[in-house]
Amino acid sequence: MASLSVPKILEVKELTKSFGELRAVDHVSLDVEEGELRAIIGPNGAGKTTFFNLISGRIPADAGRIFFRGKDITNLPVPVILRHGISRSFQITNIFPKLTVLENVLIPVLSRMGKSLNFITSAKKIPQVNQEVLEVLESIGLAEKSNLLATALSHGDQKRLEMAIALANRPSLMLLDEPTAGMSPEDTARTVELIKKVCKTLAITVIFTEHDMEIVFAISDRISVFHQGRIIAEGKPQDIRYNERVIEAYLGEAP
Repeated sequence: MASLSVPKILEVKELTKSFGELRAVDHVSLDVEEGELRAIIGPNGAGKTTFFNLISGRIPADAGRIFFRGKDITNLPVPVILRHGISRSFQITNIFPKLTVLENVLIPVLSRMGKSLNFITSAKKIPQVNQEVLEVLESIGLAEKSNLLATALSHGDQKRLEMAIALANRPSLMLLDEPTAGMSPEDTARTVELIKKVCKTLAITVIFTEHDMEIVFAISDRISVFHQGRIIAEGKPQDIRYNERVIEAYLGEAP
């Protein structure tokens, strides 16, 4: 009996974006399966962050189409894409430093509910809302720090708070841009376990960029390799590790 195919959560077809004479994303096509942990790697300037910005609606595509669960989301506004179920984090931590950890997560919860941000103080007193926020913080390991100001957190905890903000939008797909950047080895290990938990335990599809190849090879289901705006290789970690084009363009030498 033939095995059932896993449904595609994301389908990208011939996606293209230029900035002046630079073609940052050059006719990129890829499919991501539901529940997959997909790594996107490549040298600096390969087009990885631009690709994430296109998927999340932060910049418009020049050409090509993006389909999320079969629906065309190409060039839709960021809030609409969020409501479809796509969240993302950034290379540079994007949090509200003067708000508490709890308030940072409360904001996307209120936004999802269509509530005004002026509702923050009273919203914390609503058991259902407060419980949802605490559950997100518990899943990310920050519940005990809920009343701390975000600026008081370590760099690793700030990056995890950003993931909590993304999770508060109840996404089906998370885009994580350099989630371990600037972390200590201990924080990196915790974050890697968290990424695996988000994907495998919380059943959220994850696409992430990462420069640490050992992390990529250790946790990815599949890897897409960008070089000069194009995908030059795609496959399982064992296939990418010894791919000659990848070694030449990015890894430098075979491990």
